[in-house]
Amino acid sequence: MSGTDPVSRAEMRGLQQSREIEGHLVWLDSFTGAALAVLAVASGIYTYLGVSSLLDDTGALSVFAAMAYSVAVSVGIFVFWSYMMRLLPAMRTMASRLGLLASMGLGSMAIIAMSSWLNAAALAGAAAVEQHLATTVQNYQAALERANTIAVSAQALERDVARVRQSFTDLSEQEASGELSGFAGQGAVFRLLRQKADELSGLEAQIASQDSLVAAAFAEGNQILSRMRALTVEPGPVETRSVQFSEEAVRLANVITRLRQLSVAPLVQRSALDLSQSVILPQLDGSNADTRAGQQATIDSVLTVLGQRAETLRLAAESVMSMQQPEETVYTPISTADAVILYAGNFIPSWAGAIAIDLLPAVLVFITAIAQAAIRAGREGVSGQDQMTLAELRAALAGLREIEAAQADLPPLQPSAPQSAPNPAPDPRRTGLSAVDTSRPAE
Repeated sequence: MSGTDPVSRAEMRGLQQSREIEGHLVWLDSFTGAALAVLAVASGIYTYLGVSSLLDDTGALSVFAAMAYSVAVSVGIFVFWSYMMRLLPAMRTMASRLGLLASMGLGSMAIIAMSSWLNAAALAGAAAVEQHLATTVQNYQAALERANTIAVSAQALERDVARVRQSFTDLSEQEASGELSGFAGQGAVFRLLRQKADELSGLEAQIASQDSLVAAAFAEGNQILSRMRALTVEPGPVETRSVQFSEEAVRLANVITRLRQLSVAPLVQRSALDLSQSVILPQLDGSNADTRAGQQATIDSVLTVLGQRAETLRLAAESVMSMQQPEETVYTPISTADAVILYAGNFIPSWAGAIAIDLLPAVLVFITAIAQAAIRAGREGVSGQDQMTLAELRAALAGLREIEAAQADLPPLQPSAPQSAPNPAPDPRRTGLSAVDTSRPAE
């Protein structure tokens, strides 16, 4: 549109809107820098707290190092977002906008990497370490209960052993009365049955003696777990509680190992194998061949039954041994920063706050870019002279008057000095004038 064409009503409304937005931006720009500085300093403070939690040494050098890092983070955040807020809204081509948007994304990731996770460590570091302690307690409790379940299941094999032992005792009594081999008395068959019944009786007593040990170990483990749970919620520095927690964890690990060793399932398995394989056959003491033949047949039957009972015991013991063992649980002390990363899912609000304090200026950048785009859209199609306000026009006229007044006060321009060589006479043919005799004066 040329400068002489009238401005349409829509163009006038767009121009007024752009001027209004521009006025708002001027007012907002008066404190935007201070706001960015406050956000950068706040992020630097939390970064300092996060860095301090990672440094083991508490000397002056560590304090200086943490302070230097936090100051560098604050300056970097302030400068980066100042660049973005000034340059991105001013871009007019799509290529330049995409380039700065990619730069802003890369810078945001760098800010998260160097600052946000440390801010989260400062905001929720102690709570994250307590979460680690609570999770470790749950793991130890599951391991203790699993070890106790296996030990109690092994103790239940006492009933299987007692049942087999009772069967051999009953058979020996039948042999003593003559109901088994047909010959009453305590001969070779009786002694074989008694031999195995005594072995099983000893195994049964050994299993029974483990009951009190298993119960005592489980009770001790629960007491240690109670102390560990109390340490997770007690007031005070979490570092001190972590040291005490570590000591209790070592004791509990010893208790779990003891419970695993108290399982009698391997003992029952070995006894079942010995029951059938290590048999001392007594000498047949029958008075005649028929008696000795009857004793031998009975012994063969007893050996068959013995193998069956031994196999039953072995399978029962192996079923206990095949139970899933408790997972190996070891407590590893962890720093606040590592705990925040490890349990990030439990501290989403803290992570959101830590990231928001660093990336909030990105919203201001987008708002400024949208406002600048609206200003350019409102001025599009309107010439420069039509965009001038009354105040701008008055200022332009005042400046013009000052220029005119300054020119009026200047002295007139002096003619230039004559040249040393005279100018040649003009050629009449070139000027269109007739030749005049200059030797005579004009009349």
